[in-house]
Amino acid sequence: MNIKDIILKKSHGKALSKEEIIFFVNGYTNGEIPDYQISSLLMAIKLKGMNEKETFELTKAMLETGEVLNLSKLGMVVDKHSTGGVSDTTSLVIAPIVASCGVNMLKLSGGGLGHTGGTIDKLGAFDGFNTNISMDEAITLTKKIGCCVLSATANLAPADKKMYALRNATSTVDSIPLIASSVMSKKLAGGADAIVLDVKYGNGAFMKTKKSATELAKLMSDIGRRYGKKIDYVVGDMNEPLGYNIGNTLEAYEAIEILKGKKGKLYDAIIELSGKCIALGLDIEENIATQMAIDAIKTGKALEKFKEMVKAQGGSTKLFNGLKLKPTLIIKATQNGVLKSVNTEELGILVGQMGAAKQTLDDVIDYNVGIKTFHKIGEQIHEGDTLFEVYAKNKGQAKEFAPKLLGCYKIV
Repeated sequence: MNIKDIILKKSHGKALSKEEIIFFVNGYTNGEIPDYQISSLLMAIKLKGMNEKETFELTKAMLETGEVLNLSKLGMVVDKHSTGGVSDTTSLVIAPIVASCGVNMLKLSGGGLGHTGGTIDKLGAFDGFNTNISMDEAITLTKKIGCCVLSATANLAPADKKMYALRNATSTVDSIPLIASSVMSKKLAGGADAIVLDVKYGNGAFMKTKKSATELAKLMSDIGRRYGKKIDYVVGDMNEPLGYNIGNTLEAYEAIEILKGKKGKLYDAIIELSGKCIALGLDIEENIATQMAIDAIKTGKALEKFKEMVKAQGGSTKLFNGLKLKPTLIIKATQNGVLKSVNTEELGILVGQMGAAKQTLDDVIDYNVGIKTFHKIGEQIHEGDTLFEVYAKNKGQAKEFAPKLLGCYKIV
């Protein structure tokens, strides 16, 4: 058995055997198969797909390259995963909301992927926040405060960690079997008893249609249930940014605003997902669980829990006192009209190019660049209204990106 034959077989659209999948997963993880050959195989998988059995075996093979966390000493533990989007800060605040309602959440997260921001990158906006903690520390923190968010470590699904970065660098992100196996290998390795999946569709998501997003959600749910997990999912619209801010510090601050009661599409998504997490964790009706999430925000319990989590993981709480960043450039509307559509993916790409996300594996993230938007699709816009606040490295960069940002809006 050799990798060239496996690449050729998949490039012809044939199903790979369990043994072939184990061979390439283990070979790449151990450094015996180079990046360029796995890149070729990933592209073949993206173009030719995988059936359900192949996807399950890929998930299992990646899962078994590392250990599976035993969280039994914590009792019931719930995890949540988003397939990504633009201005999606749900993962930052769902953990403290759920924990403030008496449900443990130990969440493994990753950095940015493609045009989407990553939870770990956003938490980097809290100076000193340490996501590279040991599993023993994570369990201790979760036992103490009810929640913890950390990076997927090398001993948990290390194959996925390696492939995750390679997919981002080789444009092989938007593949249902690759997404499903990546997500579920990490989630299963995390050891949670229940998992809520947040699967997005639209021009700002990896899944462009509701049908494909639902297919992905069902596939991941089936994998989870085969491992005995309690599973629920939401299929959500990402044809525009979920929140108003795009960029790591800007999004982290918007998460704080949500916990202070700021309403909108992002708030609604957070409440729905939190309700599902609480319902699974406490085994109660979802409408009761949803009201608990609403009350956690209203009473300030969730905000205090978020601050407690940030402190517990070594992060600065300065951002809770207000956003100190100042816009480099303000872009105003030059016409009257209605915001008809948004090129959400392009907005995410542009903010990433400004420095908010890695363009290569060795890039250093600038946590302070990004944009703030002010309108949602269907809203009336008047000449002179602010469309964007641009937080760039300098004025030159802001002016360079201004026309590109404007090109993402269709106002008629």
